[in-house]
Amino acid sequence: VKTFNFQFTSSKHEMGKSLNNSVAQKIYVEVNNTVPCVRLLNATHQIGCQSSISGDTGVIHVLESEADLEWPLTKGPNPPYMILLESHLFTRSIMMKIKKESSRIAGVTVVVPNTSPSEFSPHTTCPNENTGVYSDTYGPHLAHCNTTVWNPLGNGLSYEEFDFPVFSLKEDKQCYYDHNRVVNGSAPQYPLCAMQLFSHMFAVTDTATCMRRNDVINFSINPEMVCDPLGDFNVWGSIRPYNRSQLGHRDNESVVMAAARLDSRAFFWDVSTGAEGSISGFVTLLAAAHALRDVTQVAPPTHNILFAFFQGEAFDYIGSSRMVYDMQNGKFVIDLDNVHSLLEIGQVGLRNGSDLFLHSDPRYRCSLIHRHHPGVSQPLPPSSLQRFLRAQNIPGIVLADHRAAFNNKYYESYYDNADNLNLRYPPNMTAEEQLEFLTDTAMALTEVATVVARALYKQAGGDGTQVDNIKADSKTVTQMLFGFLVQANNSWFQALIPPELKDMLSDPPDFYVGVASSSPAKAKPLTRLVQFLLANLTGTATNLTQDQCQKPDDLPDESVQMYSYLWVQGTVPHNGTEKGPFCVRASVRLSQALSPAFDLGEYASRNYSTWTESRWKFIKARIFLVASRDLEMLTLGVGVAVLFSSLLVTYFISTKADVLFSSAREPASAAY
Repeated sequence: VKTFNFQFTSSKHEMGKSLNNSVAQKIYVEVNNTVPCVRLLNATHQIGCQSSISGDTGVIHVLESEADLEWPLTKGPNPPYMILLESHLFTRSIMMKIKKESSRIAGVTVVVPNTSPSEFSPHTTCPNENTGVYSDTYGPHLAHCNTTVWNPLGNGLSYEEFDFPVFSLKEDKQCYYDHNRVVNGSAPQYPLCAMQLFSHMFAVTDTATCMRRNDVINFSINPEMVCDPLGDFNVWGSIRPYNRSQLGHRDNESVVMAAARLDSRAFFWDVSTGAEGSISGFVTLLAAAHALRDVTQVAPPTHNILFAFFQGEAFDYIGSSRMVYDMQNGKFVIDLDNVHSLLEIGQVGLRNGSDLFLHSDPRYRCSLIHRHHPGVSQPLPPSSLQRFLRAQNIPGIVLADHRAAFNNKYYESYYDNADNLNLRYPPNMTAEEQLEFLTDTAMALTEVATVVARALYKQAGGDGTQVDNIKADSKTVTQMLFGFLVQANNSWFQALIPPELKDMLSDPPDFYVGVASSSPAKAKPLTRLVQFLLANLTGTATNLTQDQCQKPDDLPDESVQMYSYLWVQGTVPHNGTEKGPFCVRASVRLSQALSPAFDLGEYASRNYSTWTESRWKFIKARIFLVASRDLEMLTLGVGVAVLFSSLLVTYFISTKADVLFSSAREPASAAY
């Protein structure tokens, strides 16, 4: 009986759930391919967007020009409105007008175009201005972009707070044209097309507040965090391995560092690309590391060369500040005193001709590459090098394609994509043909990678007679550009990773740093991919079996303290269809890229990044037809009338039940 009752209850629950879903499907149409703007917080404030806890609903109004704002903001008779606008109208001027009159606005949706606008950067004009080397006490005349505005096109939208949801979508506007379009200034007739957006954020105020709430929630019966620190893992490797168990200063050790940033960001969550902003730099550095593999084995330089790829640099230098902190506190394989010099590869994909520019701190000059120097009065551009200089005077330069302001017209935006780097392929090519096609962009970055590799080798004290033999591989560069900007799930990337990680090859890859994880196995797909790329490009293919690759310490000549051992799928042989897997031995590691502020509990820190991302329950968008207010009130009135009528009828029947339902009394039985 118990089993029967349980099954009956469960079946009834499923029936009710199915009925509810069926009704909802008849009312609502789910909008796919949507991406929200989410809430981020730091030491002082919150930015981003959110909906109310039950979602925000409004009648859709398509904005065709800035003049059309008058209808939803003042004239329209059916507020609140859900404004749908084309990307060229997604400007600071329009968004701030909407924000000012937000009482009549339920939310904003931005249609993603097939082509890029002439320019768009939602970042600030002076990126990371409060956490670099320049401050009121160190080079005050150079701080806050006083002498050079690096991103003059920045409109700052990514750092504004909106108390309504903002989504991007790829759907068309047919529902609006069928039901809501204003004709000759007259209001449209009901039913009207409406949209509902759900993006309620749990965290509020600032990072200190949300982290304090996290601490309180940890003691509750059902803990549910409200925010998480941004962060991930840095990728680093060296031409000569370091014993990972020996941390801190190394006597008689001098290291030339080469660095690039991995991450990017955009206004909308999880859709950043960073073609010029980050990919051009780290692809160049990967190609340079590859070019140095053979020559450093034949003629090792005097100094070691360490390649570092930093995560979270878009958010106040999370990755580089963490590596500097670890070096200062004996938690890395070297310390700052071991760093001989540092070369950082910045934005190098939009050169004018062959021009490259060297940027360095005007008070501490260093010459690594014979290229144009922008001038002694100009500060460093936003760069990881600033975090090293903030801790210690280290000779260093930033290599870039711009003398002053960025050449990148789409800095930290969705439009910093393959088109921005002029990555072009002939028509009718298959994906595999595009993978092998040598583009002009790839050839240009190959030249830069060759210059970088040669400069690093000479700076590290390498044999001068070997310099001309150092050349970056253009095929490798073109394959990396295709993988990071067009299609990550390709045969070359597949060959460089383990079979079990093939699902991480999403298209396109995501360059937003996201929230931090404590396990390297849960590092972002981009980080893991760069880790395997660096290992394959700088490491050695071994004859170890898969079991030996997983337990190399069982072998006399192998050591996990010195090397990483990675089992990869390998390429497809010419005479067969099965891949040839093998074990790669490389001195490539992951190190934590979490701001020291969270280890120190300094959530209001002004020295380190304090960025966190709010948690949310779910993200959803849907459209439906809404009836007029008069019809809704009429329906409500009829419903109330029916309710009271039924109550009266029920009361009457209950009071007269003995009369209405009594039966005639049977006569007494007769006795015979």
